[in-house]
Amino acid sequence: MDLYTVDRMDALRERQDELADFAAEDLIRHPELVPVINSWERLPEVLPDAFPPSLMRYVAFFHQPPPEVDPIVIRQTQRFFEKNASLVLSLLGFYSLPFTYAFADGAEVLVRSKRILENPGKRLAETALFVMECYRPQAFIGETGVLAVIAKVRLIHALSRLFIRKYARDWNPAWGKPINQEDMLATNLTFSLLVYRGMERSGVRVSTSEREGMLRYWGLIGHYLGIDPAYLPENSKQAFELERLIRKRHLKASVAGTQLIQSLLGFYRQEMLRPELSPILEAMLAHYLGPEVGAVLGIRTNTPIPDRFFYFLLNSGLFGLGKSPSRYALFYKQFLIETKKSLGSEPRLSLPLLTR
Repeated sequence: MDLYTVDRMDALRERQDELADFAAEDLIRHPELVPVINSWERLPEVLPDAFPPSLMRYVAFFHQPPPEVDPIVIRQTQRFFEKNASLVLSLLGFYSLPFTYAFADGAEVLVRSKRILENPGKRLAETALFVMECYRPQAFIGETGVLAVIAKVRLIHALSRLFIRKYARDWNPAWGKPINQEDMLATNLTFSLLVYRGMERSGVRVSTSEREGMLRYWGLIGHYLGIDPAYLPENSKQAFELERLIRKRHLKASVAGTQLIQSLLGFYRQEMLRPELSPILEAMLAHYLGPEVGAVLGIRTNTPIPDRFFYFLLNSGLFGLGKSPSRYALFYKQFLIETKKSLGSEPRLSLPLLTR
């Protein structure tokens, strides 16, 4: 039986994340709990009585045994990231993030966030920080801080769904439910399939075992983010089939996608890139996105990309980090310094403060 079919994907567009959504509804009723959750560096084993049952069930989920992933594969994938961190983080900005803008229905969620439209650099830095946290050495095999990070991000998604349901009166049911299971699967692929595809388009060879390791790693993260594990791809063939089906279903031009990509390009031109790279900015995105996705976003260019661009990605990267140090802690510190220099503050992964 085929796992990825139109009927199954249609059903996933109507499914969200019940566990996190119930917890988010209770956070609206108890906004004083948000600063407490934001302060967590580790998930507590026992919550105070002030926490409602929905949040107790939510936190308990993260203390349950996860799907089995070989610890050797986990550590090998973490070392792979450590070796290629500058390039991986750069690909988030040149490939993964703009790729999501080309899928019209999912882009409708993103365009409703003024923060994403008005401050795309902050959103990009927060995404990079999330990736850094997920690749922390020993994460999932002893280092438990990663679970607190993922738990916060999952609640941020749930609160976004709640706000859209309450305030987005123009939401079209034909788009599917906001931040639904299919859209979450697509986003998960941008951190695995698209990253190793982008590395290969940068001239870096990625072995079969490295590809499979990345898919298993992000499958584990996807489980903790509330994605139905039955649909998370376990190998490159499944990942390819899933991405191809989602592309066929949802790749189309939209006003939302155009607004998002123009906001991101404006940020790159003004804030992030070296001035000498500005003339080939759209050519960079076109190289990674390919002609089909590029055309949907209005990015059409035949400008050749000089070899120095790929040297820049491999040895400096979008965040100006230099060649990846061998020590994660040094790279992490350097990332915070460079993003603060560029954006004026360090990125944080925090739930929005709420009022009654």
